[in-house]
Amino acid sequence: MRDILQEIVAHKRVELEHLKQAVPPSMIHAAVEKVMDRPVASMRQALMESETGIIAEFKRKSPSKGWIKEQGKAEEIPLSYQQNGASALSILTDEMYFGGRDAFIKMARESGVTLPILYKNFVVDEYQLFQARLCGASAVLLIAADLSMQECHSLLKMAHELRLEVLLEMHADSELDYADLEPDMYGINNRNLGSFVTDVHNSYRLAELLPKEVCKVSESGISNPKTVSELRLAGFRGFLIGECFMKTADPGIALREFIDTLNNL
Repeated sequence: MRDILQEIVAHKRVELEHLKQAVPPSMIHAAVEKVMDRPVASMRQALMESETGIIAEFKRKSPSKGWIKEQGKAEEIPLSYQQNGASALSILTDEMYFGGRDAFIKMARESGVTLPILYKNFVVDEYQLFQARLCGASAVLLIAADLSMQECHSLLKMAHELRLEVLLEMHADSELDYADLEPDMYGINNRNLGSFVTDVHNSYRLAELLPKEVCKVSESGISNPKTVSELRLAGFRGFLIGECFMKTADPGIALREFIDTLNNL
């Protein structure tokens, strides 16, 4: 079986080289300088204070399932998520494999979204942190499997300089050393990014090995409100859910029904 993560990251590095030629780092740095006074909503705070902690994801496509909602509109669905009870949002910005764009975050903001937004991409270069700040994100995803400890440390430090929070994603015991970097949010991905096989028990297993009082986020493979309730008891405060909502006719209404069921458990 091919390792999809390695393939995506290799493509991302080539993509970034082309992008830097079109828009040099000095140009994007100057653009970000002009927006640094814009306030940035804290995703960590939103999750820690929320009774549900649901991070509703705008995800049109995946490498394993192809198009989920090809005509999904970034100016409609994220705002509907906000109106229907999401604690925060995640928006895919990788185009090749997930059908996303940076512009989707900007479109969501322009539609009226004020919730914290996670810039969901395969971040391997600080250039992408400037992209995230420029388009209106509140936090960025860093994936331990993509990065050396030093690379992750440097990116986390730069993200904080740009006033962005970091969700650091881990999947295996071998990656738990990255927790020592003290990110804003500690993510456990239930999906193996090499094979795309999902097992939500990964969250229960690894949660016990993380510090007790940190903001823990369970990612992928969550489709049942009962699972969220049980994960909260295990110490999680954030639950990243995308396909469960995006595959329905109205993702916002699907989120509302999910939350109603969760509140009635």
